[in-house]
Amino acid sequence: MATLFKNIKELIQVRREPVTFVSGKDMNNLPTIKNAFLVVVNGFIADFGSMDNCPEENFSKIVDAKDKMVLPAWCDSHTHIVYAGNREGEFVDRIKGMTYTDIANKGGGILNSAKKLQETSEDDLYNQSKVRLEEIMTLGTGAVEIKSGYGLTEDSELKILRVIKRLKKNYSICIKSTFLGAHAIPNEYKNNKKGYLEVLINDIMPKIAKEQLAEYIDVFCETGYFSVSDTELLLKHAKKFGWIPKIHVNQFTAMGGVQAGVKYNALSVDHLEVMRDEDIEVLKNTSTMPVALPGCSYFLSIPYTPARKMIDAGLPLALATDYNPGSAPSGNMNFVVATACVKMNMTPEEAINAATINGAYAMGLENKLGTITKGKWANLIITKPINSYDFIPYSFGNSVIESVYIKGVEIKNN
Repeated sequence: MATLFKNIKELIQVRREPVTFVSGKDMNNLPTIKNAFLVVVNGFIADFGSMDNCPEENFSKIVDAKDKMVLPAWCDSHTHIVYAGNREGEFVDRIKGMTYTDIANKGGGILNSAKKLQETSEDDLYNQSKVRLEEIMTLGTGAVEIKSGYGLTEDSELKILRVIKRLKKNYSICIKSTFLGAHAIPNEYKNNKKGYLEVLINDIMPKIAKEQLAEYIDVFCETGYFSVSDTELLLKHAKKFGWIPKIHVNQFTAMGGVQAGVKYNALSVDHLEVMRDEDIEVLKNTSTMPVALPGCSYFLSIPYTPARKMIDAGLPLALATDYNPGSAPSGNMNFVVATACVKMNMTPEEAINAATINGAYAMGLENKLGTITKGKWANLIITKPINSYDFIPYSFGNSVIESVYIKGVEIKNN
């Protein structure tokens, strides 16, 4: 099947030559073609260019994109969307003055979600999660990473990862799966973290590997959760399964997690709300992608990742939602892109690069998604009529998306 998108006001993120990711000053470069066409054949980008050279052969479908813009779908490299229930009660607790730590100490937070998930059947968990997945697809997300971590028992962690596997099978969106058993310490191991680490390493990880349920390993490397030495222990054992690290670091404290990520060739280090000069320095000239999660900063009223300082130091940066029930209950990448501009002083060009090609890299998908390049999957956002792509973050409270295509097929908003 061949589809022609014609009269595109501006075709955004055009890369004729493959690019892995963009860093530093290059993040402010967003190549486009005005008055453009785009050809999609069997789900892949086959051709594009100026309307002056638009092909005229017969197409199965022709989409007139007059006054509209076309760009790659968002690549959301950090989510936890397979969870049970919600935590709006904790949202009210924070309004009344309780901190994230206060809530966790009284049995809330991750442990609260784990309890709910443990009591939820796999089918119910799947049905809850697919609603969220369908929602983010209509919001323009064309690839997503989903973590476990809200189970914290062998049965429940496997349950989450099996649900992710079902979602992969049943939906066209590209999904990457991450094992995050080290998300919190279960109550029964409250005074025996070493015992829980042994369960993760000796019992849970081998079963996940046997069923091929995960591609990545994650650890919440943070004060009160898992130390740098805990993190390195888990990453060392994960290596024998071929799992690539993607770790939570520097959300509340900087304690060497970034350095551990670089040491173990992490694909990404995520959160980074607290960044020291030495953390920025160690990321230079590495293959590790820093990932900012501005939706979490917004929702928890904590500092934002210092994007300006990091990009000006020559680093790349990706943006993701952190979609989860406690600290970022939204999978709206459009809001993330807008918040990066408003609160992190990123330009629209930087934010779009961070949410497309750099986000794709943070999931190992840079050769398949993230740019308008021949041979890549046609995961596309078609905007409503807008003046410029600056309007995407400017209009932060309103959707500018008219339609979304995943592998060349339009996603219907039910």
